[in-house]
Order: sequence, then C-alpha cells, then structure tokens
Amino acid sequence: MTAITQLLESLPEEERIILTMRYIRGLSNLEIADLLGVPERAVESVITTGKSRLLSALNQG
Repeated sequence: MTAITQLLESLPEEERIILTMRYIRGLSNLEIADLLGVPERAVESVITTGKSRLLSALNQG
C-alpha cells in the first residue's frame, strides 16, 4: 500500500470518497454533487477539509 493510499484511508469515509471521485476519477464538483445528491458547496467544503487533513498528515510524517 502506498503512502498516499494509507493517508486516504485514514480520512473519514465521506472525505475519502469525495477526494477519490475528484482527484482519482477526475469528476467535477458538480458531477460529484449530482451523483451524491448533495449541494455543490457541500462537495467543495468536504474537498477543502480533506485536502487540509492530507496536507497536515504529510507535514507531520
């Protein structure tokens, strides 16, 4: 398992799913929002929080 995979798996499920959809599957925020049935702003918020957690974990390790 790569370090990035380990970091992603350490995130809360919602953040992991949305970040994977965005950065690995390449979906837009709007596409993710439509698929999950949530507002686009919610997706943006989760992405911001998830990226912050990942950066913090990278800086600690």
